[in-house]
Amino acid sequence: MKSVFKRTVLACAAIVAIAGLSSQANAQLKKYESGTKEFWTHPPPDWFLGDETEGQKGLAPPAGPPTGIAEADLNKTLPNIKLPPGFKIELYAANVLAARQMAWGDKGTLFVGSFGLGNVYAITDEGGKKTVKTIIKGLKMPTGLAYLDHALYVIDIDKLYKYDNPEDHLDNVGEGKVVYDDMPSYLAHGWKYLVADKDGWFYVPFGPPFNIGIPPTSVSQIRRVDPKTGNAELVALGVRNSVGGDIDPRSGKYWFTENARDWVSDDKPSDKLNMISHLGEHFGYPYCHEGDLPDPKFAMGHKCSEFTPPVLNLGPHVAPLGMKFYTGSQFPAEYKNNILIAEHGSWNRHKYQGARIMRVIVDADGKNAKQEVFASGWIEGDQGYTGRPDDIILAKDGSILVADDWAGAIYRISYSK
Repeated sequence: MKSVFKRTVLACAAIVAIAGLSSQANAQLKKYESGTKEFWTHPPPDWFLGDETEGQKGLAPPAGPPTGIAEADLNKTLPNIKLPPGFKIELYAANVLAARQMAWGDKGTLFVGSFGLGNVYAITDEGGKKTVKTIIKGLKMPTGLAYLDHALYVIDIDKLYKYDNPEDHLDNVGEGKVVYDDMPSYLAHGWKYLVADKDGWFYVPFGPPFNIGIPPTSVSQIRRVDPKTGNAELVALGVRNSVGGDIDPRSGKYWFTENARDWVSDDKPSDKLNMISHLGEHFGYPYCHEGDLPDPKFAMGHKCSEFTPPVLNLGPHVAPLGMKFYTGSQFPAEYKNNILIAEHGSWNRHKYQGARIMRVIVDADGKNAKQEVFASGWIEGDQGYTGRPDDIILAKDGSILVADDWAGAIYRISYSK
């Protein structure tokens, strides 16, 4: 299963850029030569720019605290989080640096991926005290995790690893077995998210290595991968940057969040919530955004009616990431099968929005969708973050856990009458 793409040599430049540390944040990208081998092995340091309007120049991704936020400070922040009546939020675990997708082990271990650090964590409960252990180090960008059939799966840009029975040896989980690697090796929009369906196949998103452009045939898509055989099928096209999804318990269909392009304006285009209803659907990128907005440069005669519209437009630059259908029994009955979405929050906007959890009420066929704020309060002023939620997982007792890579923390949200 040798990958058809060579390993990235200078991909660290992309990480510097997305962290908001690039000295080229004000540069205008003139063009991408993505058809050359040089592009794939040396992505440009300003890959996240491109075709920006004059009003958007100068914006850059903010860098979070490199060591997260101290537990004492987190406990001061959490009282500021607004929730519906009856709900409360508390700190589940601190010092989970750059925390991303979460997965439960068979024995109650919470496994957590990370953005930028190369770490995978295991959080165990020892008499009510949470212990955070780094069990894997040195990967590229292990943002996506899943636990299936007594094995932990970790997707790391261009390799999907399997670690058998990790809860039995958390001190040494081993090297892991590569079960799929037909993936590009660039870091730019190469971080991924894993969702297993009832057949044990994973839905895996593949983002293009730029803000906007004509994507090579291997990206801007969602694949369905069988970790047992390494087989894969293409299920959707025209997807820009998806880092979150879930299977609808009512229909078995795959739903996913999508981050729309940057550098148009503060208020365009909207990020999206999508549903795959049949194989081969095209969701519009790069020709059309938010279902009815032709791209000012890349529409190239295409009409938005040619593509699958979103189930719901979530708002401009809110950065929706991890999402879950609520299937627990602790929350009020009206929350059953609602979608909870972790919005990471803006950077390509003069006044940030997002950094919250949204509740989406929608029929199984994608009709009658509406959203409302479930948890908010992680933004101070126009551009001040105190946290950035990025994933959600259901706990056994019906509460939810929320990962926050900005704060390096996991929160628990519960309900009582």
